[in-house]
Order: sequence, then C-alpha cells, then structure tokens
Amino acid sequence: MTQTSQKKLAVVALGGNALILDNQRKTIPDQFDAVKENMKHVADMIQDGWTVVVTHGNGPQVGFILRRSELSLHELHPVPLDYCGADTQGAIGYMIQKALRNEFKRRAMDLEAVTVVTQVEVDSQDPAFLNPTKPIGSFLDEETARKRMADGQTFVEDAGRGWRQVVPSPKPMRIVEVDAIKSLISDGFIVVAVGGGGIPVVEKEDGDLRGIEAVIDKDYASGLLANLIDADLLVISTAVERVAINFKKPNQEWLSQMTVAEAERYIQEGHFAPGSMLPKIEAAIQGHMAEHDDFFPPSAAMHLEEELKALGKEVSITVHLGTGHAFMAPHNALGTQNQEKYDEIWPQATAFLHDKLA
Repeated sequence: MTQTSQKKLAVVALGGNALILDNQRKTIPDQFDAVKENMKHVADMIQDGWTVVVTHGNGPQVGFILRRSELSLHELHPVPLDYCGADTQGAIGYMIQKALRNEFKRRAMDLEAVTVVTQVEVDSQDPAFLNPTKPIGSFLDEETARKRMADGQTFVEDAGRGWRQVVPSPKPMRIVEVDAIKSLISDGFIVVAVGGGGIPVVEKEDGDLRGIEAVIDKDYASGLLANLIDADLLVISTAVERVAINFKKPNQEWLSQMTVAEAERYIQEGHFAPGSMLPKIEAAIQGHMAEHDDFFPPSAAMHLEEELKALGKEVSITVHLGTGHAFMAPHNALGTQNQEKYDEIWPQATAFLHDKLA
C-alpha cells in the first residue's frame, strides 16, 4: 500500500437503512448484499483517485439487538445501549471490510480496509439529557413500559402504536480515536469509523471514560470527523432518491439542487424530519471555524469551501475572529471556550453545532 497524502480525501456516510432494502430483506446475508453494492461505488471513487473514509448508521441493527435482548430477558442479561453501538460497529465494519477486500481483489487494487471501534465524547451536562427524544427498540404495551419507567427508563406513547423507549441525543464534542484514524489514513488504509455516530462516552472527574445510554446522529458525527481529518468532501448516502419537500404528500417535489438560503427556509418550514433528512441537510450547508486553530486553520476551511463549490455544492463556512480550536466545546481541556461566541452561535446553528446534533 502507498501513503495517501497527495490524494483528495472524502468521508462517505452510509445510512443504517441503506443496508436494508425493504421489509422482506432484513437478514444478515441481505444486509451484506446491500453493503457489497454500496462498496462498488466506494471502490469507484478510490479508483478515481480519492482516499475514502466510510462511516455508517446503525439504527435498524441496534433495534434488532434490543429486540433480541427483550425476547431473552427471562434467561439472559440485557445489552446496554453503548454496547449495542459497539456490537454494530464491529458487525457492520466486518461486512464493509469483507466487501471492500473482495472488490479490491476483483479490481487488482493493492488496498486494505480496517474498522476502528470509535468512541465519541459528549458533555454530561448537555441539555439533551433532560429531554430524551430519540426512539429506540420495539413498541411495548403500556403496562410493560410503565414497569420499565419505574426502573428509570423513559418511554413515550407513539401515535397509538404502543410505547417506545426514548434516549438522549447529546451533541458530539470529541472523537476519541481521531489520531488513530488519521494515522491509518496516512498509512494508506481505507478506514471505517464513527459507526452509528460513535459510541457515546463522557469523561469522569478522574479522566476515565464511561459509556452512556444515548444516541449520536451519524451524519453530524461524520461531519465532525470530516472537519477533524481535513476532508475535501462529505458524502451522505440515504435510502431515498433525492431530497424532497412535502415528502410523501400529494404535492411532494424532488430537489436536484438548492441554495443555502433555500435550505434554511425549508428547514424553518419543517420540510425535513429531525433524525432523518434534517441532519443530512444541516451537515451539508454550515461550518463554524476558529481564527486561531492549528488543527484546522482558516486557510483549510476556505479551501474546503472552494472545493465544495467547485463540485456544485453551496456551503456556508464562517471563521470567527479571536477564537481558538474547540471554542464551542464547554469545559474543553485546551481552555479555549469562548462563551460570547457560544451564546451567539448556538441558537442559530442548524448544522454541525445545532441543538439537534446527535
């Protein structure tokens, strides 16, 4: 393998639902067939000169694990949510690695894929912990749900279909294994990382990490990763043909392109569902960068903006004067948090640092 410092770098984010083509094709072999098809396109990008980092969702797969856990509670221990995330990172990463290896072999490409089980740090004081909104697991009857609520879990009734557990969606602050990911990229590996948005962890007072019951949206985690590794392109793959307004309504309209102003208007009008299309739209149109940032300097931010525009994308990148790396991260170890900028940007942010960032 050769090092990739001169190649353009792309982060390709696959949706968890993109691995399940329909309700009749949910098995592991079915999912692997979908992965193989997706990896053909990734291999095409690599042959065209791109270095690619693959990220992926895991919503349906985590749901399967939770359902198996529910059905076996009479004789087996339950699986905590952070371990569900780790399990799916390994399983989906294995499918991606195997599919890429086989595709590389067919194309006589001397490359190797590797999966990094990735932890993503969140703030234990994030307001999302006071308002769990992300539904997980199966629908339950009210009696069962209330028993579990007595044990400290949170459930909501969902449109007459039953009760579902909801967990917090905190915003990501730091990708713990980012240096390892950078090293693997530099050494020529095709990296699979930040699966399912990463395993959410918080840092304890003694500096140790602790896994938590939460879900981080993979589109935003992928956007964060793209920034941290200085990617030239972020591609978000989904199971629908294109972005649409008035989705699944008689007046539905497919969109081939839109300006930043149009995207922001459509967001305000509620066309894009939280946890579905909204993160994809937000992750694509806005970035907030620091003036004094050795990790991602303003020149790199402007270069990224130019590259995306050259590819036909409209992107809004703002460099905030007088700020340093991680200035939006509360209590960061660098001591660079800028409270004034935090208060200014946070209510407005509709993308990487949006209050739905999870």
